[in-house]
Amino acid sequence: MEEKFISSLLTSFSISFGVVIGGTLFGSMSAFFIGESPYYALSRIAVSLKIWAIVAAIGGTFNTIENLQRGVLDGSTTHLVKQVVIIVSAMVGVKVALRCISWLIQEEIH
Repeated sequence: MEEKFISSLLTSFSISFGVVIGGTLFGSMSAFFIGESPYYALSRIAVSLKIWAIVAAIGGTFNTIENLQRGVLDGSTTHLVKQVVIIVSAMVGVKVALRCISWLIQEEIH
């Protein structure tokens, strides 16, 4: 594997993990400041940030769609497989972040 691809995998994982953890913690702090329960806000915000974390991690959709098109239409399966693996890496980052938040609040997050 080339070094740039591994770097992309780690970056994708880290960005999606950071978006969920950071967004959830800061969102729950804002819930505390306005008088809502930060405990309830943690799980609610974490669930709503899942898809946005994946989109942020893959760097928008146009580059991803272009690489997927290149893989499907041009027959370059290498680009197709790399993009799918990067998207899966972002999904794993989201799942790990949700598990950490679930561990923190001692409640299952769906």
